Amino acid sequence: MWNDKIKFAKAISTLKDSTEYSYSGAVPTDVEEYKKINWKTGEDADGSMISTTTNPHSELTWEKVSIKMTELQTEYDNNDYQRNRKVEYPSIVDQLDDIYHNGIDGWKATIKVTKDKHPKS
Repeated sequence: MWNDKIKFAKAISTLKDSTEYSYSGAVPTDVEEYKKINWKTGEDADGSMISTTTNPHSELTWEKVSIKMTELQTEYDNNDYQRNRKVEYPSIVDQLDDIYHNGIDGWKATIKVTKDKHPKS
């Protein structure tokens, strides 16, 4: 399932891997909300996160994160046909059985039904 929290986390990790942060409430939707993120700067003796709301990562501006989130959403939307096909294709075991009993051409005919139902955009 694709949701805003996953999209936000993926945008940040794509732009700067291994970045640690926290926020409360909904995913930020504007620069003012984005400024409320707590960015990890270290840990105290007990292992608790030391953080700041001053973003220490120049590659993680709101503009860049917002653009990346839009790109990720577009990529997700454009691959809808793949997700639809995946749930409708026969299992690998059934596909191999189909090949054994009906040959490659029979298997292709079976798979074509799903491909035709969910074409690439």
